[in-house]
Amino acid sequence: MLMKVRIYFTLVVFSILLCTQKLAAQANKTYRINGTITIDGRERTFLLNLPPNYYESSGFSLVIAMHGGGGSANQFESTSKLTEKANKAQFIVVYPNGIKGAGLLGLQTWNAGGCCGYAMQRQIDDVNFIKQLINKLIISYEINAKKVYATGHSNGGIMAYRLACEIPDKIAAIATNSCSMMTKQPDNSARPVAILHMHSALDTRVPYKGGKGTGISHAYSPPIDSVLNSWSLKNNCPAPHKTTVDNKLFKLTKWSNCKNNTTIQYYLTYDGGHAWPGGLKGGPKGDTPSKSINANDLLWDFFQQYQLP
Repeated sequence: MLMKVRIYFTLVVFSILLCTQKLAAQANKTYRINGTITIDGRERTFLLNLPPNYYESSGFSLVIAMHGGGGSANQFESTSKLTEKANKAQFIVVYPNGIKGAGLLGLQTWNAGGCCGYAMQRQIDDVNFIKQLINKLIISYEINAKKVYATGHSNGGIMAYRLACEIPDKIAAIATNSCSMMTKQPDNSARPVAILHMHSALDTRVPYKGGKGTGISHAYSPPIDSVLNSWSLKNNCPAPHKTTVDNKLFKLTKWSNCKNNTTIQYYLTYDGGHAWPGGLKGGPKGDTPSKSINANDLLWDFFQQYQLP
């Protein structure tokens, strides 16, 4: 009888200790990280969000979300509402910050090739920044290295195109919004990259037909059709694009059955402007986002179809 009591007492104590340890571990869990990494002698910063189930699972997808020119990690997280989608769909999202300019406002930009601002003028190696950030996060967190994706708005979207051109071995697919590609033509020897492009026909800052925009830089943007046609050649898409949807809300154009089963999708909305579809205005004077599509839903559905070999 005494032996049974001792065993019971031991089990109770063990259960209490286990419960205490579990509660302590629960209290120490971190889901929001304001991180830094030194690249080329510069301290670069980023905001990382882990989904609610992070500590109970592994092999998470990583989405790199890049703000527009003059924006920031916190601003893009707030206006895109991408973290809400990440928590619900259970993927990791990181919002890196561009480089601050030398002016009083310290506007942050990306060196996306032919754009933009201080980062381009000083030839900041943002490709290396994102490459090293990916390496750091894969080592430090439960991330599937084959499921890393890039998305961005405006200057951030242009940067996503540059990443697809220069480090396709790190990026499984990209989703861009309100931008064009302002770097060199994709190398035909590079791995095919699946592309989702979103744009508003009312966007005057980066006109979808190409030309000079109404933004501060008045930068010239190549037409979106020519950009995506060049990618269709690189991806060895066997047939011309097809318009699969065209209604009062948006037009959807697709290049299908491309090499490695990649596709190119182009959503052109007839509402909105230079803003993140389904999100919030980028600022008090920002354009109204499109309500015809939801960028977060589209990009996550798209990304889930692709991974690196």
